[in-house]
Amino acid sequence: MNTTIRRLSIFCLLMFLVLMVNVTWVQGFQAQSILEDPLNRRQFSERLSEPRGPIQVAGENVAYSEDIAEEGKPARYQRFYNEGGLYTPIVGSFRQYGASGIEGAENSLLDGTDDRLAVRNFRDIITGREPEGAQIQLTLNPDVQQAGYDAFAALGDKNGAAVALDPETGAILGAVSYPSYDANEVVSITDEITAVNNYVELENDPRKPLLNRALNERYAPGSTFKVVTAAAAIEYLDAGPDSEQDAPDILSLGVDLPNAMGSCNGGAPDTLAHSIQISCNTSFANWAIDVGGENLSEQASKFGFNPEETLTVPLEVTESYAPVETDRNILGRAGIGQSNVESTPLQMAMVAAGVANDGEVMRPYVVDTVRDSDLSVVTQTSPETYSEAVSASTAEQLTEMMVLVTGTNGSGTNAAIPGIEVAGKTGTAENGTDLTHNWFIGFAPADDPQIAVAVVVEFGGGSGNELAAPIARSMMEAVVQ
Repeated sequence: MNTTIRRLSIFCLLMFLVLMVNVTWVQGFQAQSILEDPLNRRQFSERLSEPRGPIQVAGENVAYSEDIAEEGKPARYQRFYNEGGLYTPIVGSFRQYGASGIEGAENSLLDGTDDRLAVRNFRDIITGREPEGAQIQLTLNPDVQQAGYDAFAALGDKNGAAVALDPETGAILGAVSYPSYDANEVVSITDEITAVNNYVELENDPRKPLLNRALNERYAPGSTFKVVTAAAAIEYLDAGPDSEQDAPDILSLGVDLPNAMGSCNGGAPDTLAHSIQISCNTSFANWAIDVGGENLSEQASKFGFNPEETLTVPLEVTESYAPVETDRNILGRAGIGQSNVESTPLQMAMVAAGVANDGEVMRPYVVDTVRDSDLSVVTQTSPETYSEAVSASTAEQLTEMMVLVTGTNGSGTNAAIPGIEVAGKTGTAENGTDLTHNWFIGFAPADDPQIAVAVVVEFGGGSGNELAAPIARSMMEAVVQ
């Protein structure tokens, strides 16, 4: 009997030790990861009793909290959002069951638990002051954002996205994803059932209003990628605007590749500048073949494709791809932004911004300043070089050729702004359906760039000039006029 009791005692002791080790591991080492787990509702619901910091655009609150509790009752903070769906793709929403956008990415700053607010929190404890979250100030330009959003709304039932950057700093001036949604409809703390049902409805909407297309959707970039191919031709083959390339009316790449306009130069070799101006497919496919798969992919990587690590702004950005192609037929089509080339709108805006900024691509960012509740600066983003995509001389040649695109005989005349030179490139991308994706990238003014843009209209079925260029023009005009 004593042996049996002893064995049982030892077993119970071991079980107790296992339990203690597990509790210690969970509370001491896993606590933070559990707290930040998106399935953990407590990290959101428990914050309803605390004031959450505002998110601002141009000094105005676009997201803020108000105490809606009855007098004498414990505080209950409801999150409110201004401007409907205008800023939602970036700002996101803070719900009892989760958060997205800046609300999620900067949650610890907004709710006041971030270590960078430790001194303030300690001071509040000493003084008895109610703690508050930090204030997040975004880089978005309200005029640029509104212009892009309104232009998409005018298209009716077309989906798409647009991104505008300050070429010199990388600041995101506009990030439109259409359609969007009104965050107020999914954050109610007085009618949680309706809020949840509204969110589920958005999740099931075939137009995917919850998807941030500007940062997280990839498309074939079509002819806008010819800017990358042209850059590779200049950098690796020492080509120039007047360099010629074979430009047949039809090029055999397994399946015949035609030109959208039928003929680039009557079937004769065409210059690089003219091929950019009218968007010649066959000459650019030949340029890609001459450049080679490794060089073309490397040039794309210098603009931001094929990243070694995920880019954050601080929202995570889906990677864009331009892999090394060894098959001639696939490589030729890659040179015109088809085959395996896929890009987010942000990535193509980075291409335009890199050319605009003398070949230097700046790291994009959307959080300008974080301020404490007393308005003291906690952090402020400093512009940072992301990559050196091309030389300054190459960027100058690309700019000169892209200006031709928006000129009288170019393929992107709808992006032209009276009295201001605009550099641009149109794109019409096949996607396996009868309706093409329609693109435009560009910057203005061409001789002193203040804004670089990329616009894509999903399944537009038209051309980049017809559908995307007017949206880009509206966003550029918001800055340069």
